[in-house]
Amino acid sequence: MALAQEGDKKAYRTLLGECETWLKRYYARKIGPHVLDDLVQDTLISLHRKRASYDPTRAFLPWLAAIARYRWIDHLRKAYRAKEVELNEELTADPSDPAVEAKIGLERLLGTIPERQALVIKLVKIEGLSIAEASQKTGQSESLVKVNIHRGMKRMAAAIEEE
Repeated sequence: MALAQEGDKKAYRTLLGECETWLKRYYARKIGPHVLDDLVQDTLISLHRKRASYDPTRAFLPWLAAIARYRWIDHLRKAYRAKEVELNEELTADPSDPAVEAKIGLERLLGTIPERQALVIKLVKIEGLSIAEASQKTGQSESLVKVNIHRGMKRMAAAIEEE
């Protein structure tokens, strides 16, 4: 990067290639493959715009990682805004719509089981978190998360059979 700041075009091309490889690996664990290239390119553009602010006496990778993190957060904000628009459109849905009825039925079913069981079922089965992530989020051990899911699902099945 120091050579690129001094005007070395070959060093700059090499730097961008290496950064692209690193960014693809960095983002691959955080986002879907359908937006990976766009986010990598946005980050490389940000790197290009901010290259004058880089201090060559400091490590380059933490500087790049900070830019990548900010671009990722921007991407998440855009995605959440898009989801909010979709959600607002859903709120005007017809209450007799089968999807709305299913959501209400599911919430009612989850209300029949203990709160800790309902929470881990929502996190793992509905939101798609892993057992480890649900464990961290709830403070329950991984084995307790599994047990609570099993017992909660069993109780909900019994409640359905009773009706």
